Amino acid sequence: MLYDTHAHLADKAFETDLEAVLDRARAAGVSRIVVIATDLAESRRCIGLAEQHPDLYAVVGWHPNHCLEAPEDLKLELRELAQHPKVLALGETGMDAFRLPADPARREPVLQVQERLFRQHLEVAAETGLGCVIHQRAIFDRTLAIYAEYAPQVRAVFHCFAEPVSALERVLSLGAIVSYTGMVTFRKADGLRATVTATPLDATMLETDAPYLAPEPYRGQRCEPAFVLETARTLAALKGVSLEEVSRRTCAVAARIFPRMAGSGAAGLE
Repeated sequence: MLYDTHAHLADKAFETDLEAVLDRARAAGVSRIVVIATDLAESRRCIGLAEQHPDLYAVVGWHPNHCLEAPEDLKLELRELAQHPKVLALGETGMDAFRLPADPARREPVLQVQERLFRQHLEVAAETGLGCVIHQRAIFDRTLAIYAEYAPQVRAVFHCFAEPVSALERVLSLGAIVSYTGMVTFRKADGLRATVTATPLDATMLETDAPYLAPEPYRGQRCEPAFVLETARTLAALKGVSLEEVSRRTCAVAARIFPRMAGSGAAGLE
């Protein structure tokens, strides 16, 4: 049994063959999939998918890369969406400076919008008792500093983690956890594998970030939840434990971070 804790199944990449994708995931042993939103319309689609499929769950929110398209204040909508019993967390939210202009005069206004939206997600998470799925790219220090203000009240996962061990230690010190994608299988990802090796299994989740970041041997193809098995195998090899141990412990972490999932009958967590 494996969980894919981060997949964009409401994406257009899956609109023609989603049922086949889900069948392949189940055949690979993936018993839970967390479907992630990037805006409010997609949030509602994620909830719809979770309503249709017992093994799917939703995370609702607005991605930082689309921040300039977001309303001034998302909190009312987030509160409403958060009431659905299959909504596990808010996100993905956070900050991303990877494609922003180098000119600070053009860069900083966008980052300020991202920060405002990020804080709104964190505030609603604190109010509702839900966690946050945090995205950060090329702006780790600022993202972590903002989360640190809310860490006592908000569980969080730093998804698609690819930072060095020193950054991992700072995340874990706040009580947050990390999740790893198929990037851990990439041939030139030795630095990331060092971070994986240093990460306690009790602070680790597995994800695909489908349709992105397909692992070896599928690199370059559309990623899908069945491929989380390759990431799990790599983690098992790096940690020197069985695949069954990786499964049991990463699923237990997911149940802790997403209590609504645990309350709906997630099995094999003892």
